[in-house]
Amino acid sequence: MRDDLRKDKIRTYYRALYQAWGPQNWWPARSQFEVVIGAYLTQNTAWTNVEKALANLRAAGLLSVKGIRDMRLAELERLIRPSGYFRQKAARLKTFVGFLDRHYRGSLKRLFASPTAELRKELLALNGVGPETADSILLYAGNHPVFVVDAYTRRIIARHAILPAEADYEDVRALFERALSPLPHSVAEMTESSIQHLAPGLPGAPHPPSLMSAAKRTALTQVYNEMHGLIVGVGKHYCKKSQPVCDGCPLQRFLPGAK
Repeated sequence: MRDDLRKDKIRTYYRALYQAWGPQNWWPARSQFEVVIGAYLTQNTAWTNVEKALANLRAAGLLSVKGIRDMRLAELERLIRPSGYFRQKAARLKTFVGFLDRHYRGSLKRLFASPTAELRKELLALNGVGPETADSILLYAGNHPVFVVDAYTRRIIARHAILPAEADYEDVRALFERALSPLPHSVAEMTESSIQHLAPGLPGAPHPPSLMSAAKRTALTQVYNEMHGLIVGVGKHYCKKSQPVCDGCPLQRFLPGAK
């Protein structure tokens, strides 16, 4: 498939999903640092498990840079245990805070003031930070214009014959950024009457708004934010790993061979 056709498809999918489901209110967090912690904890586990670990940290009053810095490693492991791989993740969170202290005097504001490409390189150099984690931190905590590629994204574009499932992460990210960059005002252009309003619990229903999901961001960053959230909705409810449920999916009509 030619690159221009791939980009057209992705733009069409964005419009179809946004019109069907509207804003997704992602990331559900109260602070930038909660997003960072969530980006680490969500590795290899369901978000419901992450929420339990975050609730433990919040209840203990330790959901902060200072809290993670001062806490004993064993205590951190205990609190985040519901997220799985808790020893590994606790060590990685300590590593992140150490990096923040050494290079940015413990300030997320200073961290996110760095140029996107430079900061992404620094994050990827940290133990336990792959491209998806780095880009989640950049987009959702730092409001940097980068698109997050996850397993749902790969599955959907493979089944829709846009790119193969084994395509390189950077190739997928670059394609989505090229496709979505001409649409910086698409969210604002959607009229209220054109968006479906779904009851909580239904496929595509948005998360309740949070301080971070309602934070001010550039129009382009908002488009990347929404597209990733919408893709997660497709992957969770329809484009499942072993048993896809295509009926009812807003993207069903775009599948190869669909009438």
